[in-house]
Order: sequence, then structure tokens, then C-alpha cells
Amino acid sequence: MKKILAVLSLLFIFTSCFEPERNCTDFKTGTFEYKTYLNGELATSTFKRNDSIEIDEFQGKSDTSSVRWINDCEYILKNLNPKSMAEEKPVHIKILTTNKDGYTFEYGIVGQDKKQRGQVDRVK
Repeated sequence: MKKILAVLSLLFIFTSCFEPERNCTDFKTGTFEYKTYLNGELATSTFKRNDSIEIDEFQGKSDTSSVRWINDCEYILKNLNPKSMAEEKPVHIKILTTNKDGYTFEYGIVGQDKKQRGQVDRVK
């Protein structure tokens, strides 16, 4: 019984110290793809980001947003040419984990508790 308890304790210690990779600065600029399901169909959005501007291309339309970095892993997107009240609301994005090909993120409207998650892949 003591051996099992010792093994479980060591396992807990080593797994609780694990931190996911977060090399967020690698993703401040570049071209990326985001895939999601809309009305049961897979939709792909491609966006290009430099340090302060993000240009999103989706279904033949282009949108430009300002990017304000809060820290290396969080930023606020604000649509520069909103066409509706919903597009006027800024979006808070937090990069949760990274790998060499992309990152997992959490996003939501600033001031609202509802959050969603997504995965972005680097194109270039």
C-alpha cells in the first residue's frame, strides 16, 4: 500500500508541474487559417496579422481590425469598418497553447462571460 501511495504521489508531482507550451510572440505576425463549422459545413477563414492590424478574408469578403496587445498572449480585436452593432463590439483573444504549426485560443466579446475556443494553423 505504501508503494502505491508513493508512486501516485510522485506521478501527481510530475504531472502537476506540467505547463503547456506558450510561445505566443511567434504568432504576433503571419498568415493563419481558422476552421469552424457554420450551419453544418466546414468554413475556413484566412487572416494576415502584423503587430497592429489583422486582415480577415472569409467567403470572398475582407475585414480589417485593429490589434491591441495586452501582453504577449492576449489581444483585443476591434473591427475598423463595422457594418452592424455586433461588429462594433471588440473581441478579447487569449492564446492558451502553442506548437510549431499554430495555437489554441479562447475568445469572447469584451465584457461578456461567454467564451469559446478555437484552433489556428499557420499558413506562412
